[in-house]
Amino acid sequence: MKKLVTRLFIGFGIAAVTTVVTASLVLAIKGNVFADNNRYSEIQVFMKVLNLIEKFYVEEVDTKKLIYGSIKGMLRELDPHTNFLPPDVYEEFESETSGKFGGLGIEITIQKGILVVISPIEDSPAWKAGIKAGDKIVEIEGTATKGLSLVDAAQKMRGPKGSKIKLTIMRDGFEKPRDFIVNREVIKLTSVKYMDLDEGYAYYKVTNFVENTAEDLEKALVNHDKKYKAHKGAIIDLRGNPGGILEQAARVSDLFLDKGTVVSTIPREDKGKEIMPAHKVDENGSHRDYVGFPLIVLINEYSASASEIVAGALQDNQRAIIMGQRSFGKGTVQTVVKLGDGSALKMTTARYFTPSGKSIQAEGIHPDVVLEQIDPEALEKSMVQNSITREQDMDRHLTKGKKRSEKSDMTSNPTESFLYWWNQTKGKDSKDLTPKQILLGRDFQAIQAYNYLKAWRVMRSFAEPKAETTKVE
Repeated sequence: MKKLVTRLFIGFGIAAVTTVVTASLVLAIKGNVFADNNRYSEIQVFMKVLNLIEKFYVEEVDTKKLIYGSIKGMLRELDPHTNFLPPDVYEEFESETSGKFGGLGIEITIQKGILVVISPIEDSPAWKAGIKAGDKIVEIEGTATKGLSLVDAAQKMRGPKGSKIKLTIMRDGFEKPRDFIVNREVIKLTSVKYMDLDEGYAYYKVTNFVENTAEDLEKALVNHDKKYKAHKGAIIDLRGNPGGILEQAARVSDLFLDKGTVVSTIPREDKGKEIMPAHKVDENGSHRDYVGFPLIVLINEYSASASEIVAGALQDNQRAIIMGQRSFGKGTVQTVVKLGDGSALKMTTARYFTPSGKSIQAEGIHPDVVLEQIDPEALEKSMVQNSITREQDMDRHLTKGKKRSEKSDMTSNPTESFLYWWNQTKGKDSKDLTPKQILLGRDFQAIQAYNYLKAWRVMRSFAEPKAETTKVE
């Protein structure tokens, strides 16, 4: 029997990456799907209609195009993540596994019949053109997108490297849709970005889950440890991360866990349940754990699938504090089956559950600390209007020492701390700023997470038992 190629996927749309599916699913798909002849008797009707069209339709038809169109129509009766991938689309789909592909650099989905941007990949053509998460694509090259499937929309946005495409975007705050011109380029994904915030404190941005994400993240963790001997605390930023390879999400979670469950997947009728456990450190050094230091995970409404697996695993195992906004809520697994003519079927085959048994489908991960993103200019204006006068602001105030006190550049108030960094970046071009200045001066959620991280370490020190001292006479 010819072996079917199957893959497991938990991301969005056509900008997808995959991994090999479990044996139980392979066996289920390899079985005789036509065993029940009565169930497929209606296919005779389809064949008769196709035959009549080929013989008597007023113009000559492309039979393959008709069959592909029929398959797409059938799948529209199912969930939005089940799609038929023609050979050219499947070839592009496969190329993304390596993290390098041609296109615009956006992840898309369909919400209430509208094509919506989940997130632009940082430094991609779409990102450079100013397209943002949450943007509604109402037209592609002047053609309305309403009613398009994800596959059809992706096909319309494909094109040769260096060519341009016009996307008509509607965004909150726009009075009417605006046109954005995007240059198609070959995109090389950098799924992990790392930054030192302070001695022992690190920030890791995970943009998606491709083949080497866990490996790249571990390299960044090792580099930080070599530099500072150990972590005092870390931020894992999953905001805008649309998902990707299930195995990579499990491996990333496992880096920060030494026991417990990472995730479980359950197909139809609860048959073939698979549980992915966390692993302890291997004696041979093939697996390392990064435990014992405070960890904060940032999520938002565009964190989906694989990123929700990581957030759920670290939250349920009480390894990290989750901060930000409720995540997207995509809790299903897609299997990709390669068909004989080079096309493929991507269909939803299972739901996944967090370690505590929760399904996040249409519900999402709820953060431990809800934290909205705040515009720095609006915050600065509010702070000025509602400023509080303190003793140190009064003329000729006395100090605790001999000299008059000077205001500290960095206060313990998180909002004031944010404004300190904002004032360093205000009015400056990003290319003239350091990555740390951009993050802490223009990202309210990030600096709040950083403040919580440092406060967490202080609170832990309070709980540590103090060594008893004996006075020697």
